[in-house]
Amino acid sequence: METVDKVSVVRRLAEAKEKSGKSYTEIAAETGLTNVYVAQLLRRQAQLKPDTAPKLRKAIPALSDELVNSMMAPPFRSYHPNIIQEPAIYRLNEAVMHFGESIKEIINEEFGDGIMSGIDFYCSVDKIQGVDGKDRVVLTFDGKYLPHSEQRSEHMMSKLKREAP
Repeated sequence: METVDKVSVVRRLAEAKEKSGKSYTEIAAETGLTNVYVAQLLRRQAQLKPDTAPKLRKAIPALSDELVNSMMAPPFRSYHPNIIQEPAIYRLNEAVMHFGESIKEIINEEFGDGIMSGIDFYCSVDKIQGVDGKDRVVLTFDGKYLPHSEQRSEHMMSKLKREAP
């Protein structure tokens, strides 16, 4: 999908959401998705699955057949490089950079040498009240653990096996 096309579709999806009068969290509750995944769908950063399409259409009645069909195509996942300048995104990046080494060490300590998947991954944003009575943001990153594997040549399926003479 060309960038201009994507921008146009995302704008129309935002208009349909606006017409619904619902928040991402309300749409998520109606569809069984996470609020971040709903936002990803409406920004064309995730693919709408056929079983979910009727639930999303019910939650956002202004979605046209054309928009739903567009959402069901695999998206071109991307971001604008200047997005880091947006203060909320800058702070998220800063937090990951600041806590990243410690998070990595704890992952290694608890699981072994590996990473958290960004594919088999769930994310949500929740609002809670802190002990001081002020609103707090809770970000949940729930990703499958993926261990790094030892790269042994006999496990490499693409390598042709040589027959003994």
